[in-house]
Amino acid sequence: MSRLFHNKPQLKNYLHLHFLVFIAGFTAILGELITIKAISLVWYRMVIAAILMFIFIKITKVKLKITLKFLLRLSIGGIIIALHWITFFGAIDASNISITLAMFSTGAFFASFIEPIIYKRTIIWYEIFFGIIVIIGVFIITQSEIKYLKGILLGISSAFFSSLFTVLNGKFLRQHTATAISFYEFLSGVLFISIYILFFGDGFSLPFFNLSTSDFGYLFILASICTAYAFIASVYIMKLISPYTLVLTYNLEPIYGIILAIILFPEKEQMSTSFYYGAILIIGIVLLNGILKSTRKLKRKQT
Repeated sequence: MSRLFHNKPQLKNYLHLHFLVFIAGFTAILGELITIKAISLVWYRMVIAAILMFIFIKITKVKLKITLKFLLRLSIGGIIIALHWITFFGAIDASNISITLAMFSTGAFFASFIEPIIYKRTIIWYEIFFGIIVIIGVFIITQSEIKYLKGILLGISSAFFSSLFTVLNGKFLRQHTATAISFYEFLSGVLFISIYILFFGDGFSLPFFNLSTSDFGYLFILASICTAYAFIASVYIMKLISPYTLVLTYNLEPIYGIILAIILFPEKEQMSTSFYYGAILIIGIVLLNGILKSTRKLKRKQT
């Protein structure tokens, strides 16, 4: 630990990483504060983020040229991330931040089953065991918080879409820069939501664009700091921090988010004792899974 504090650049990187995880947890807080519905919220988030990303691309001169075939693949990724955000904020509307983030923690175990299918590898035995424990944790929460069943189901759906998106993006990153990929995914997400609003929603009427000052302010923070900046910074930090530290630290996102929610919204976030047993079980297993996975990767590199 003393070496870390003597190594100021490395300490700065660790603090930056924790700040990014804090921002990720703060996303749920903004979702609670913004009053518009989840679909409109995500549309605004992706539009503003895409504009900011485009400005960054122009300044840094990132190449955007891709094939039509790859663009279609990225469009699928954009639709998936849009569905992830819609179900995430929908879960907050239907329940609260604590429920949503506890369910979002199950994403690591969806990835454990999606990854072998996409990358054609065998399933690791302990991932199945951990998956069973996570299901027990979800069952404990559901039994004690059955009134939030819709939020629980939306939170689990959000975790699934997030895991699917992350695994697919891992393949996309082999072919193009992360910035270009995200820009096209944001654009396709906006197009997907726009089509939905036009054909199945109320359309782009005047009330849709009639945002309160507070909503616009929170949306701008969400799109700029929690989306565009957080993404660009996370890509940068990945080059400076070990994968082991990165995985473990990002698994703290639900913990940061739940603690913030309890502090900021004590009445709405007051949960039963059983909820915390289930949440601790899920988050604890997610952290243990991160440790084991990172340890396996380190051993492979050493051999």
